[in-house]
Amino acid sequence: MTNKLNGFVHKIMNEHLNVLSARVLHNGNLIAQWDRNQDTRRLQHSISKSFTCMAVGLAIEEGLLHLNSTLGDYFTYDNVPSISETSFPPQQLMLVDLLRMSSGHDNPPLHVEERASLEEKDWVKYYMSLPLDRMPGKQFTYSSGDTFMISALFQAATGQTVKDYLTPSLFEPLGIHDVDWETSPLGVTLGCAGLWISNEELSRFGQLLLQEGNWKGQQLIPAEWIRCATRRQIITSGDGDWGKGYGFQFWMCSYNAYRADGAHGQLCIILPTRQAVISINSEEDQMQKILDAVWTEILPILS
Repeated sequence: MTNKLNGFVHKIMNEHLNVLSARVLHNGNLIAQWDRNQDTRRLQHSISKSFTCMAVGLAIEEGLLHLNSTLGDYFTYDNVPSISETSFPPQQLMLVDLLRMSSGHDNPPLHVEERASLEEKDWVKYYMSLPLDRMPGKQFTYSSGDTFMISALFQAATGQTVKDYLTPSLFEPLGIHDVDWETSPLGVTLGCAGLWISNEELSRFGQLLLQEGNWKGQQLIPAEWIRCATRRQIITSGDGDWGKGYGFQFWMCSYNAYRADGAHGQLCIILPTRQAVISINSEEDQMQKILDAVWTEILPILS
C-alpha cells in the first residue's frame, strides 16, 4: 500500500512539507497509507468544527434547534451592546449565520490568542458584549468564535456538551473511544478546536461523510444534513482552495471535493465523484502546497 503514495511522499519531502501521516480510502477500502513515524492522536485544530456541525444536525433532527434559532433565544445578559446605524446586536445572530461564518464581525472574537489571555471566564458573555460591524448573513469572515458560540448554543438547547452528546451518537459507533476535547473555563466544549484523534480515526469520519452519515447500516447523521453542510452556502474570497466557498463548517475545494481542515495541515478531504477519502495530519503551515500535492500525486491513483 505504501508504494502508491511514493509520488506524494517524494513531493512533500522535496518541498520540505512537514506532513506526518496520510491515509487514502477508495470505495470504502484503505488503498494507501504512510506515516513519518507513527499515527498517534494529535490536536486536529479546526477539523473540530466539522464534528461540531454533526451535533447540530442531530439536534435539528430532534427538534431541539433550528437554523433560525438566535443567540437571544438562549442567552440574556445585561451588557447588551447599543444599537446604532453602524452596528447590530449579537442577540439577533441566527444559528445559520454562525454555521456559515457570516456573523458580521470585522475582527472575529475568541481567536486562539485572545482565548489564551481573556480574563472573562464566561466566553458567551464576552462574545455577546461585542456589537456586530455589519448585517449578519452577507459576508464570510472566518471565525472560531462563531463555532464556539454554536457549541454554547447547542449546550443551552440540549443540556449536554457537544462532546458528551457525540460520544454515544458518533464517536462510539465509529470506534473512537475516550475522546479528549478541550473546553472553555465554564465547561463548554470548545467546538472550534481542541479535538484530539488520530489520522486513522479521522479517516473513519471522512468515510462516514462520504456515505452521507451511514455507518455499517446505521444512519448516524441525517443524510440531508450532510448534503446541506457540505455544499457551498457562502462565497469566499481566499486564494486557491480557500476561494471555492464555504458550507456549514466545511470548506469547498477543487475537483468537486469538500474538506474539513485545521491549522498546520490537518485535512480530511472527501471526493464524492471519486468515492474517496484522503486524511492527512501535519505540522505545516503551507497547507495549499499540501493540497496541491494531493491533487497532483494522489488523485491519479483513484482510478
